[in-house]
Amino acid sequence: MTSLRRAAEHLVREPFVEIVNGLDAVLGTGMRSLGLVAIGLVAGWWLYVPAHELLHAFGCWIAGGEVSRLEIDPMYGAKVLALVFPFVVPGRAYAGRLSGFDTGGNDWIYLATDLAPFLLTLFPGFWWLRRSARTANAMAFGAALPLAFAPLISLTGDAYEIASLAVVHLPPWQGRRELVADDLLANLAALLHGGSGGLVAGALTAAFLGLFWALVWIAAAREVARRLGQVALAPR
Repeated sequence: MTSLRRAAEHLVREPFVEIVNGLDAVLGTGMRSLGLVAIGLVAGWWLYVPAHELLHAFGCWIAGGEVSRLEIDPMYGAKVLALVFPFVVPGRAYAGRLSGFDTGGNDWIYLATDLAPFLLTLFPGFWWLRRSARTANAMAFGAALPLAFAPLISLTGDAYEIASLAVVHLPPWQGRRELVADDLLANLAALLHGGSGGLVAGALTAAFLGLFWALVWIAAAREVARRLGQVALAPR
């Protein structure tokens, strides 16, 4: 039990330790370096959002599904992207959302659709984060943060949806497709309004499994980085 607890603590703690160690490595010139990290973070996020959403679409298409509508906020270049990809439309409800796709009822295609953007966490993700820290490149370090930590950023979105695809195959909630959604909070509100305690329990189970998936995926990304020559960041 003690070893299991230690493994769980390591799973949760180490990614955040790397952020602290990475910041320590890149903040050589104080506030100027911190400003560069912030600029990199904003630029990285601005580029990552449309890339993330397009990878959802490509993941669906490559796995055998069909894509008809991908909404991206205009601030992330939706109008320009629409000139290249006919399924892209400007939308403001979310930063980005694949609102029109058909998996033909195949949950493996659905899972591929959800997982595709997180390949960027596996690589370059933590590899880029660690390399940027070691070369003291503050702006690149900031830009790498959204890629490296995307699974945790997506806890109420994609991570929940990925886990809900598994939960609806468990005996207590088998076939209850109401649990599958890309917005945990909105779905919980709808389930609570409907007065279904059993489904609320299913949604909370999916939320917990989504957190577990996010931590395991990040652990896998950290291992990929290690195997590619970028070992975990240590205190200076």
